[in-house]
Amino acid sequence: MTEVAQICAYIVGGLNLLTGLWGAWLWWQVSTSAIYWTAIRVGQAACVVQAAVAGAVYLAGNHVDQGLYYLYALLPVFVGFAAEQLRILSAQTVLDARGFEDAQAAAVLPEGEQDALVLTIVRRETGVMALAGLVIAFLCWRALITL
Repeated sequence: MTEVAQICAYIVGGLNLLTGLWGAWLWWQVSTSAIYWTAIRVGQAACVVQAAVAGAVYLAGNHVDQGLYYLYALLPVFVGFAAEQLRILSAQTVLDARGFEDAQAAAVLPEGEQDALVLTIVRRETGVMALAGLVIAFLCWRALITL
């Protein structure tokens, strides 16, 4: 059963490493990609699967020598949740920095400035999710070395 946990950690870690690096590239290039957000969601779903596998390993009685494995297998779910909360807050942070109460208040801006504002928000969201992907990949690596 621990072999399944290893395979799962490799897949989840690799997937989140790729999305983290991709997101960092998008952030650096000040670019956007709709497919990137789908990849992020797949990575988050994979984290839930990894947590379920860790639970199955534990319930099957295949206790790993170091209990840290369970911590490293479950933390990616919480990192993903925290990143989502920060991502949600990033839009309001950008609006607050420009003196807008909400998105509707920014409607008074010319269309070009609105586009620039949206790009700033998306760039910040991309940076948050890229960082989360890299942290999750690190946690998966730690899970692997504790198996």
